[in-house]
Amino acid sequence: MMTQRIASILALVLMFAAVADAAAPPDDRILALDRYTSDKGRTLGATHGAALQQLNASIYHCMPWLEVPKEGIGFYKPRDASRDDRYLAIRVYIEQEPSTQFAAMPMEQRASSMFSRYVGPLLRRMTLNRAMLKDSSLDGFTVILEWLKATPISGGRPVHETIAVFVDKATAQEYVQGMVKSAELPERTRVYGWDGESPLGRLRLAAWDDNFVSTYKVANYQLAPGVSCQ
Repeated sequence: MMTQRIASILALVLMFAAVADAAAPPDDRILALDRYTSDKGRTLGATHGAALQQLNASIYHCMPWLEVPKEGIGFYKPRDASRDDRYLAIRVYIEQEPSTQFAAMPMEQRASSMFSRYVGPLLRRMTLNRAMLKDSSLDGFTVILEWLKATPISGGRPVHETIAVFVDKATAQEYVQGMVKSAELPERTRVYGWDGESPLGRLRLAAWDDNFVSTYKVANYQLAPGVSCQ
């Protein structure tokens, strides 16, 4: 009898552990402290580690069609920075069904659509932590969006498109406070593009209000117990 009871308790413990694991995002999405290349970046990572975990969990639970790659969240130095500026960066791959209509658009129009759909909502999540916003060592924010360009030819290698959006901290704060409108945001940011591995240089994009993120629902997806999305 005692053996059966212990076995039942162990089964329950394992079941709850499995649920907890399923509800937790992978830890390797956040850049480890020993991977930073400067004391400034390492200090930011150590000071605001909990905020990075919260951001990782927020994307994992509330935007499940976005995939954050390994080391996709961290305080990275923009490549065009002349000093050790540190931007809170997030890189996401957008999982969406290939569309011939979308693929037929000019690249700048596809990039503008993705900018309008995702940059604002991600910036709002990245700026939720007030202590981090007040940290003078944080210089800005980087949003990197990647998506499938078109359905690959049978046996062909899929080609992705990517844009990297760099937003200084003052602009980000003014945007989330409503002082900078969606249409104005591209002019206040630096946007670079890639077609597969080929750099496209700096892009000039348009932007508009897009409620996709707030209205889109993944079929049959349910939030893990105890999780809520703002």
